[in-house]
Amino acid sequence: MTPQSARNERLAQTIIKNLQRRHIKAYYCPKAELAVEKISELIDDGSSVTWGGTMTVRDLGIPDALRSRESLTVIDRDLAKTPEEKQAAYLRAFSVDFYLTSANAISEDGVIVNIDGNGNRVAAITWGPKKVIFVIGMNKVAQNVEAALARARSTAAPINAARFDIMTPCQVDGVCHNCNSPESICNYIHFLRNSPKGRHIVVLVGEELGY
Repeated sequence: MTPQSARNERLAQTIIKNLQRRHIKAYYCPKAELAVEKISELIDDGSSVTWGGTMTVRDLGIPDALRSRESLTVIDRDLAKTPEEKQAAYLRAFSVDFYLTSANAISEDGVIVNIDGNGNRVAAITWGPKKVIFVIGMNKVAQNVEAALARARSTAAPINAARFDIMTPCQVDGVCHNCNSPESICNYIHFLRNSPKGRHIVVLVGEELGY
């Protein structure tokens, strides 16, 4: 075990205790392949499932793993051919058994922070799906809520603006300007500090994943 992996293990256990205090079930997987196995284990046969606009879930190959399970009803927004089909997939997400997403940041004491341009992702995190599973790389851990928000705004947002080729000020120079651009992807800022009825599950992964 390397010093970094040992630190990740210790830090993950601290975060898991803090998440449990917030009524959020949590697990730590040191390797990506173990995370895929854990997520598959959490999703029961016969369930309906979809995911948000998360690179972490896609990079791990989770959509392919879910599509291969014939017992699941998979709502795949990535197959939408028109804006109307994508909108329909967004709306169907509110009625699924499992909604998969990541986070822009998580504080050491277990607050999960996300920013969103359209709002569909944070809306589903807040209400609708029976269970929400977060898949979060340890690179997204921040010391406190303020640092988590700073990471979401100053690290995740400029990278995602570049990914979508959206011409926000942060795309130009990589710096958050707290802008009111019509193309802003920071329109909605979401803090999950407690899980009503235990809807939320976190899978921490001991690798750098997503932005």
